[in-house]
Amino acid sequence: MKRIFYLLFSVFLFFQLFPVPRENPPVTAEIDAPNEVKTILKRSCYDCHSNETVWPLYSYIFPISYLVTNHVTEGREELNFSDFRSLAERKQRKKIYEVWEQVDEGEMPPKDYQLLHPSSQLSEVDKEVLKNWANQFSEESE
Repeated sequence: MKRIFYLLFSVFLFFQLFPVPRENPPVTAEIDAPNEVKTILKRSCYDCHSNETVWPLYSYIFPISYLVTNHVTEGREELNFSDFRSLAERKQRKKIYEVWEQVDEGEMPPKDYQLLHPSSQLSEVDKEVLKNWANQFSEESE
């Protein structure tokens, strides 16, 4: 049993020598939103959906580092507020609708993220602000 433990611990230590890349590319075309909306987005969304990710200490420890990096990569591919204005206007409207839809359905921010980042939880007031903003955004496009 001790040998298995030492073997697993050695593998754990070995993988610490190969950190995963945690990059924050430059912000090129950040979303243009009212301050109140932007504050909510920064608090609850930006770690996974922007180039302004705050990499917590646990994101440097194998195997969690791989999971966190993968989550951020996928989040940025789906929606990146740091290059949002580079999207076509129609795509921007669609993404804003999807943001509200995900929040309304309770899918964003993810529950596991909220457990480690309690400040990311959205209050009813936050949700109402996002809903009003999304509705206004879609009305402007008509």
